[in-house]
Amino acid sequence: MKSNNKRSTKIKKTYLQSFLKGIALPALILIVWQVIGSLQFVSKTVLPAPLDILISFKELILSGELFGHLKVSIWRAFLGFVLGGSLGLIIGGIVGFAKKSEDFLDPTLQMIRTVPHLAVTPLFILWFGFGELSKVLLIALGAFFPIYINTFQGIRGVDSKLFDVARVLQFSKKKQITKLIIPAALPNILLGVRLSLGIAWLGLVVAELMGSSAGVGYMIMDARQFSQTDIVFVGIIIFAVVGKLTDSFVRVLEKHLLKWRDSYQGNQN
Repeated sequence: MKSNNKRSTKIKKTYLQSFLKGIALPALILIVWQVIGSLQFVSKTVLPAPLDILISFKELILSGELFGHLKVSIWRAFLGFVLGGSLGLIIGGIVGFAKKSEDFLDPTLQMIRTVPHLAVTPLFILWFGFGELSKVLLIALGAFFPIYINTFQGIRGVDSKLFDVARVLQFSKKKQITKLIIPAALPNILLGVRLSLGIAWLGLVVAELMGSSAGVGYMIMDARQFSQTDIVFVGIIIFAVVGKLTDSFVRVLEKHLLKWRDSYQGNQN
């Protein structure tokens, strides 16, 4: 019982140390930033102090404006991620399992992958207008490729010797997929999910710049027009925090689904 308590205390201490190390640099930056702002070395229009940003953040919360914009943005990003991620997983699996599908689909998809979001934005506006459909599809386009590539690479990265073992054990095709290929490819697929969520947020910013009337991206653009730099920073911080939370969620999912994996965790010193 005592050994379990000691282990639990040690784990908590390790998490606390990691947390303190993680916030040390941001805290230092904020202190220096606040000192520069308080001494008025830089104009508030150019670089508002952290306290000014905090006041604007509080005002936006109390007015309900921030939550209204955030709700719209999260819904757009969610729809785009689900659509693009689902297609990426399905097509990545098809291409990964079939060499003929790779020869037919992969070259075209790789060409499309290299086209920047901003380059296709005018086309999406012409094809789908300024409504929600064009925004969701633009986000889905960005979310598609990380999951597609990592699913494809994960399947193709399965050790061929494992298939020899599966044949010896007389695994059916279904059993090979569920017991061999999916577990082996899962680390790559989850990595694709993490990258896809990040790209979805980037796509959301681009999407909300094209004729949007709500959302965090719209809030930033509206504030920029009136030189409200503090609100611009609030929007940037919101993007950063929500992006970090979604990334942390996937990392927790990774630890749960990949707890069987014994991999190098980095030097603790």
